[in-house]
Amino acid sequence: MKRIFFFALALSLTCVSGRAQVLNLDSGGGGGAPGSDFAVLSKLFGKVGAFTAKSEVRVLDKNQKETISVLMNFAMLDKSIRMEIDAAKMKNKDLPVGTIDALQQIGLDKFVTLSRPDRKTLYVIYPKAACYLTLPIKPEELEAGERAAMKTEALGKETLDGHACVKNKITITPAKGPPQTFTVWNATDLKGFPMQTLTRQDADTVITRYTEVQLQRPDAKEFEPPAGFEEFKGLAAFQVGMMKKSLGGGSPPPK
Repeated sequence: MKRIFFFALALSLTCVSGRAQVLNLDSGGGGGAPGSDFAVLSKLFGKVGAFTAKSEVRVLDKNQKETISVLMNFAMLDKSIRMEIDAAKMKNKDLPVGTIDALQQIGLDKFVTLSRPDRKTLYVIYPKAACYLTLPIKPEELEAGERAAMKTEALGKETLDGHACVKNKITITPAKGPPQTFTVWNATDLKGFPMQTLTRQDADTVITRYTEVQLQRPDAKEFEPPAGFEEFKGLAAFQVGMMKKSLGGGSPPPK
Protein backbone atom coordinates (compact mmCIF):
# COMPACT_ATOMS: atom_id res chain seq x y z
CA MET A 1 0.00 0.00 0.00
CA LYS A 2 2.89 2.32 0.72
CA ARG A 3 4.05 1.93 -2.88
CA ILE A 4 0.57 2.70 -4.23
CA PHE A 5 0.36 5.93 -2.23
CA PHE A 6 3.76 7.22 -3.28
CA PHE A 7 3.12 6.21 -6.86
CA ALA A 8 0.08 8.51 -6.91
CA LEU A 9 1.86 11.29 -5.02
CA ALA A 10 4.81 11.12 -7.40
CA LEU A 11 2.43 11.70 -10.30
CA SER A 12 1.27 14.90 -8.62
CA LEU A 13 4.81 16.05 -7.94
CA THR A 14 5.78 15.32 -11.54
CA CYS A 15 3.37 18.02 -12.65
CA VAL A 16 4.76 20.51 -10.14
CA SER A 17 8.39 19.92 -11.09
CA GLY A 18 7.95 18.94 -14.73
CA ARG A 19 10.23 15.93 -14.28
CA ALA A 20 9.37 12.26 -14.50
CA GLN A 21 11.59 11.35 -11.54
CA VAL A 22 11.05 13.84 -8.75
CA LEU A 23 12.09 12.44 -5.42
CA ASN A 24 13.00 9.14 -3.89
CA LEU A 25 9.84 9.26 -1.82
CA ASP A 26 9.39 5.52 -1.58
CA SER A 27 12.22 4.79 0.83
CA GLY A 28 12.71 1.08 0.99
CA GLY A 29 9.80 0.24 -1.23
CA GLY A 30 10.57 -0.11 -4.93
CA GLY A 31 9.09 2.16 -7.49
CA GLY A 32 7.29 0.97 -10.55
CA ALA A 33 3.69 0.20 -11.19
CA PRO A 34 1.67 -0.89 -8.19
CA GLY A 35 -0.17 -3.87 -9.64
CA SER A 36 1.59 -6.35 -7.41
CA ASP A 37 0.57 -4.37 -4.31
CA PHE A 38 -3.09 -4.80 -5.17
CA ALA A 39 -2.56 -8.54 -5.56
CA VAL A 40 -0.94 -8.73 -2.12
CA LEU A 41 -3.75 -6.72 -0.53
CA SER A 42 -6.33 -9.06 -2.06
CA LYS A 43 -4.54 -12.01 -0.49
CA LEU A 44 -4.28 -10.39 2.93
CA PHE A 45 -7.96 -9.47 3.03
CA GLY A 46 -8.85 -13.04 2.11
CA LYS A 47 -12.56 -13.75 2.31
CA VAL A 48 -13.60 -10.36 3.71
CA GLY A 49 -14.45 -9.18 0.19
CA ALA A 50 -16.14 -5.87 0.94
CA PHE A 51 -15.61 -3.25 3.64
CA THR A 52 -14.83 0.36 4.48
CA ALA A 53 -12.24 1.53 7.02
CA LYS A 54 -9.76 4.21 7.93
CA SER A 55 -6.11 3.29 7.81
CA GLU A 56 -2.77 4.69 8.85
CA VAL A 57 0.49 3.64 7.24
CA ARG A 58 3.65 4.31 9.25
CA VAL A 59 7.20 3.78 8.04
CA LEU A 60 9.98 3.30 10.60
CA ASP A 61 13.67 3.44 9.75
CA LYS A 62 16.32 0.96 10.90
CA ASN A 63 16.41 2.71 14.30
CA GLN A 64 12.61 2.35 14.60
CA LYS A 65 12.11 6.09 14.25
CA GLU A 66 9.05 7.18 12.27
CA THR A 67 9.95 8.76 8.92
CA ILE A 68 6.59 8.69 7.14
CA SER A 69 2.96 8.65 8.27
CA VAL A 70 -0.03 8.59 5.92
CA LEU A 71 -3.75 8.61 6.78
CA MET A 72 -6.36 7.48 4.29
CA ASN A 73 -9.91 6.28 3.81
CA PHE A 74 -9.87 2.75 2.47
CA ALA A 75 -12.52 0.58 0.85
CA MET A 76 -12.71 -2.72 -1.00
CA LEU A 77 -15.42 -4.19 -3.20
CA ASP A 78 -14.93 -7.55 -4.93
CA LYS A 79 -11.13 -7.06 -5.38
CA SER A 80 -11.52 -3.43 -6.46
CA ILE A 81 -9.73 -1.10 -4.06
CA ARG A 82 -10.30 2.59 -3.27
CA MET A 83 -7.91 4.80 -1.32
CA GLU A 84 -8.69 8.45 -0.55
CA ILE A 85 -5.73 10.56 0.57
CA ASP A 86 -5.06 14.15 1.65
CA ALA A 87 -1.35 14.81 1.13
CA ALA A 88 -1.54 17.76 3.54
CA LYS A 89 -2.08 15.27 6.37
CA MET A 90 0.99 13.28 5.44
CA LYS A 91 4.18 13.43 7.48
CA ASN A 92 7.44 12.83 5.62
CA LYS A 93 10.75 14.09 6.91
CA ASP A 94 12.27 14.03 3.41
CA LEU A 95 9.58 16.11 1.70
CA PRO A 96 10.96 19.57 0.80
CA VAL A 97 9.36 22.63 2.37
CA GLY A 98 6.66 24.11 0.13
CA THR A 99 5.84 20.86 -1.68
CA ILE A 100 2.31 20.55 -0.33
CA ASP A 101 1.64 24.26 -0.96
CA ALA A 102 2.64 23.76 -4.58
CA LEU A 103 0.29 20.80 -4.90
CA GLN A 104 -2.56 22.76 -3.33
CA GLN A 105 -2.14 25.62 -5.81
CA ILE A 106 -3.00 23.36 -8.75
CA GLY A 107 -5.48 21.16 -6.87
CA LEU A 108 -3.39 17.99 -6.68
CA ASP A 109 -3.03 17.67 -2.90
CA LYS A 110 -6.13 15.51 -2.50
CA PHE A 111 -6.48 12.40 -4.62
CA VAL A 112 -8.21 9.04 -4.88
CA THR A 113 -6.74 5.87 -6.33
CA LEU A 114 -9.07 3.24 -7.75
CA SER A 115 -7.77 -0.17 -8.66
CA ARG A 116 -10.07 -2.01 -11.06
CA PRO A 117 -8.44 -5.39 -11.77
CA ASP A 118 -11.52 -6.41 -13.74
CA ARG A 119 -10.66 -3.60 -16.18
CA LYS A 120 -6.88 -3.97 -15.78
CA THR A 121 -6.93 -0.27 -14.97
CA LEU A 122 -5.72 2.11 -12.29
CA TYR A 123 -7.46 5.48 -11.93
CA VAL A 124 -5.88 8.38 -10.06
CA ILE A 125 -8.55 11.00 -9.40
CA TYR A 126 -7.94 14.62 -8.38
CA PRO A 127 -11.32 15.99 -7.20
CA LYS A 128 -10.15 19.60 -6.71
CA ALA A 129 -8.78 19.72 -10.26
CA ALA A 130 -11.85 17.91 -11.66
CA CYS A 131 -9.71 15.44 -13.60
CA TYR A 132 -8.37 11.91 -13.47
CA LEU A 133 -5.54 9.87 -14.91
CA THR A 134 -6.07 6.42 -16.42
CA LEU A 135 -3.19 3.94 -16.36
CA PRO A 136 -3.05 0.27 -17.34
CA ILE A 137 -2.23 -2.48 -14.87
CA LYS A 138 -0.14 -5.06 -16.64
CA PRO A 139 -1.99 -8.36 -17.10
CA GLU A 140 1.11 -10.29 -16.03
CA GLU A 141 1.11 -8.45 -12.67
CA LEU A 142 -2.51 -9.40 -12.03
CA GLU A 143 -1.85 -12.96 -13.13
CA ALA A 144 1.14 -13.22 -10.83
CA GLY A 145 -1.06 -12.08 -7.95
CA GLU A 146 -3.81 -14.56 -8.73
CA ARG A 147 -1.27 -17.36 -8.82
CA ALA A 148 0.49 -16.28 -5.62
CA ALA A 149 0.74 -18.84 -2.84
CA MET A 150 -0.03 -17.86 0.75
CA LYS A 151 1.24 -19.68 3.83
CA THR A 152 -0.12 -18.87 7.31
CA GLU A 153 1.55 -19.71 10.61
CA ALA A 154 -0.17 -18.85 13.90
CA LEU A 155 2.05 -16.98 16.36
CA GLY A 156 -0.39 -16.46 19.22
CA LYS A 157 -3.39 -14.41 20.32
CA GLU A 158 -3.56 -10.71 21.16
CA THR A 159 -6.23 -8.04 21.63
CA LEU A 160 -6.01 -4.99 19.38
CA ASP A 161 -8.36 -2.01 19.81
CA GLY A 162 -10.77 -4.24 21.70
CA HIS A 163 -10.78 -6.95 19.02
CA ALA A 164 -9.60 -10.46 19.85
CA CYS A 165 -7.01 -11.29 17.19
CA VAL A 166 -4.98 -14.22 16.04
CA LYS A 167 -1.45 -13.03 15.37
CA ASN A 168 -0.20 -14.74 12.21
CA LYS A 169 2.94 -14.88 10.16
CA ILE A 170 1.82 -14.76 6.55
CA THR A 171 4.14 -15.40 3.63
CA ILE A 172 2.93 -14.52 0.14
CA THR A 173 4.96 -15.98 -2.72
CA PRO A 174 4.04 -14.57 -6.14
CA ALA A 175 4.41 -16.53 -9.35
CA LYS A 176 7.42 -14.34 -10.09
CA GLY A 177 9.59 -12.44 -7.66
CA PRO A 178 10.64 -12.87 -4.02
CA PRO A 179 8.21 -13.82 -1.24
CA GLN A 180 6.81 -11.14 1.10
CA THR A 181 6.39 -11.85 4.79
CA PHE A 182 3.90 -10.08 7.05
CA THR A 183 2.95 -10.21 10.69
CA VAL A 184 -0.83 -9.85 10.69
CA TRP A 185 -3.37 -9.36 13.49
CA ASN A 186 -6.60 -11.01 12.23
CA ALA A 187 -9.73 -10.05 14.20
CA THR A 188 -11.85 -13.10 15.04
CA ASP A 189 -15.01 -10.99 15.44
CA LEU A 190 -14.59 -9.40 11.98
CA LYS A 191 -14.25 -12.48 9.80
CA GLY A 192 -10.48 -12.47 10.19
CA PHE A 193 -10.06 -8.87 9.06
CA PRO A 194 -6.36 -7.83 9.22
CA MET A 195 -6.57 -5.05 11.81
CA GLN A 196 -2.83 -4.49 11.60
CA THR A 197 -0.04 -5.65 9.31
CA LEU A 198 3.69 -5.32 9.74
CA THR A 199 6.28 -6.00 7.07
CA ARG A 200 9.90 -5.08 6.41
CA GLN A 201 11.13 -3.49 3.20
CA ASP A 202 14.91 -3.32 3.14
CA ALA A 203 15.86 -1.42 6.32
CA ASP A 204 12.35 -0.03 6.87
CA THR A 205 9.44 -1.38 8.85
CA VAL A 206 5.98 -0.64 7.41
CA ILE A 207 3.00 -0.84 9.78
CA THR A 208 -0.58 -0.48 8.55
CA ARG A 209 -3.35 -0.10 11.14
CA TYR A 210 -7.10 -0.14 10.37
CA THR A 211 -9.85 1.47 12.44
CA GLU A 212 -13.61 2.08 12.07
CA VAL A 213 -13.95 -1.14 10.09
CA GLN A 214 -17.40 -1.70 8.60
CA LEU A 215 -18.03 -5.05 6.92
CA GLN A 216 -20.61 -3.64 4.53
CA ARG A 217 -20.57 -3.37 0.77
CA PRO A 218 -19.63 0.18 -0.23
CA ASP A 219 -21.51 1.91 -3.02
CA ALA A 220 -20.27 0.67 -6.40
CA LYS A 221 -20.32 4.27 -7.64
CA GLU A 222 -17.37 4.98 -5.34
CA PHE A 223 -15.26 2.76 -7.58
CA GLU A 224 -15.97 4.69 -10.78
CA PRO A 225 -14.23 7.87 -11.98
CA PRO A 226 -16.57 10.85 -11.53
CA ALA A 227 -18.77 11.80 -14.47
CA GLY A 228 -17.84 15.12 -16.04
CA PHE A 229 -14.20 15.03 -14.94
CA GLU A 230 -11.53 15.49 -17.59
CA GLU A 231 -9.71 12.24 -18.40
CA PHE A 232 -6.01 12.01 -19.20
CA LYS A 233 -4.86 8.72 -20.71
CA GLY A 234 -1.24 8.20 -19.77
CA LEU A 235 1.33 10.18 -17.84
CA ALA A 236 2.44 12.40 -20.73
CA ALA A 237 -1.07 13.74 -21.37
CA PHE A 238 -1.59 14.27 -17.64
CA GLN A 239 1.65 16.25 -17.33
CA VAL A 240 0.76 18.52 -20.25
CA GLY A 241 -2.77 19.11 -18.97
CA MET A 242 -1.67 19.95 -15.44
CA MET A 243 1.14 22.22 -16.62
CA LYS A 244 -1.43 24.18 -18.66
CA LYS A 245 -3.62 24.52 -15.57
CA SER A 246 -0.68 25.68 -13.46
CA LEU A 247 0.21 28.31 -16.07
CA GLY A 248 -3.37 29.52 -16.30
CA GLY A 249 -4.15 27.81 -19.56
CA GLY A 250 -6.96 25.72 -18.14
CA SER A 251 -9.96 26.13 -15.92
CA PRO A 252 -9.06 26.81 -12.25
CA PRO A 253 -9.61 23.99 -9.74
CA PRO A 254 -13.06 24.06 -8.13
CA LYS A 255 -13.17 25.24 -4.53
